[in-house]
Amino acid sequence: MKLSDYDYNLPKELIAKYPVEPRDSCRLMVLDRKNRKIEHRIFRDVEDYLDKGDLLVLNDTKVIPARLIGKKKTGAKIEIFLLRPYTEKKWEALIKNIKRLKEGQEVIIGEDFRVKLIEKQEEGKAKVELIGDNIDRLLEKYGHIPLPPYIEREDEEKDKELYQTVFAKKKGAVASPTAGLHFTKELLEKLEKKGVKKAFCTLHVGLGTFRPIKTEDITKHKMHQEFYRIPDETLSMIKETKQKGKKVIAVGTTVVRTLETYAQTGKKEGFSDIFIYPPYSFKMVDALITNFHLPKSTLILLVSAFAGRDFIMKAYKEAVEKKYRFFSYGDAMLII
Repeated sequence: MKLSDYDYNLPKELIAKYPVEPRDSCRLMVLDRKNRKIEHRIFRDVEDYLDKGDLLVLNDTKVIPARLIGKKKTGAKIEIFLLRPYTEKKWEALIKNIKRLKEGQEVIIGEDFRVKLIEKQEEGKAKVELIGDNIDRLLEKYGHIPLPPYIEREDEEKDKELYQTVFAKKKGAVASPTAGLHFTKELLEKLEKKGVKKAFCTLHVGLGTFRPIKTEDITKHKMHQEFYRIPDETLSMIKETKQKGKKVIAVGTTVVRTLETYAQTGKKEGFSDIFIYPPYSFKMVDALITNFHLPKSTLILLVSAFAGRDFIMKAYKEAVEKKYRFFSYGDAMLII
């Protein structure tokens, strides 16, 4: 299993810096696995491929404004990226220029908000304490939306809405489950009227989603852990859908990983570090809505496991030729 088999050439101008508006007007590439056919549509046409009784499973995680920019008492700038909470005030974080800080030192974010370095860890990570009243309010006031590095621009006020799905509910992600960004409330209502059901699970997307695979031998890569939870109601709806011979459609690779973790472990809640790559036998998912992913990434491996490497690489080549928009704010793909 070679990582170089999952590489492709992407012109930089095809990396989307902003989403199209309205959300459901982006392009949709439809991959038919059975007939090896590729169609080009608009995202709102997704309803043409969904039938009454089918079930959409969505990730209701909510992105927190996890990027904090502060300074030491000397005035030196320090950037802190919150990764996950241990408690309300104690967090695992990634600190740029961590060498400039000593354990016990504080970074001033605002007059009512400071971050104290408790303990240095490996790879620039640290345990920090958030000092201030009402941490949620302080993060909303001072925190920045953590846009992926490949977008190559500073976050703007409108990203607080654009980088969040319309069904985001459970705070905890530091990256958006981007396949869900294409849905509008109107499109979800339209699908509901058609008889397409929806259910939710939660996977708090971590920074590791952008971490590159560093080994040419794919099997040696170790995935990061992310918290997930699947409600009983969702599991019942999946079971009922399958019994009726209808499709379970995962909205995003995060949903696939959540459901397949449950299929492997039987646990409805916990930390997932599942790594899906070809060949893989999917237990829960019949169709997948996803974005276009980075070359040589864990995500392109997952979609290759779902649709076949050759078919995915052919689709990506066509997407580049037809100038689809790539990555988080880009266009979508439906694999049926």
